[in-house]
Amino acid sequence: MKIYDIKEMSSEEIIKRIAEEEKNLVDLRFQNALKNLTNTAKLKNTKKDIARMYTILRQRELSGTKAN
Repeated sequence: MKIYDIKEMSSEEIIKRIAEEEKNLVDLRFQNALKNLTNTAKLKNTKKDIARMYTILRQRELSGTKAN
């Protein structure tokens, strides 16, 4: 997910997406532990996407802009 895609989302959508991605990350970790994960780069990309979303939320919190 690109940063401009995240910036276009509302804060509520970002929070919902973070929850989905964190569940996805848990599933990926289980698959990796069981040697069922073929593309291990998904772990890294998912963690980075979550971090990007948290960063945008924090920027909005500091600037006082909650809606956009």
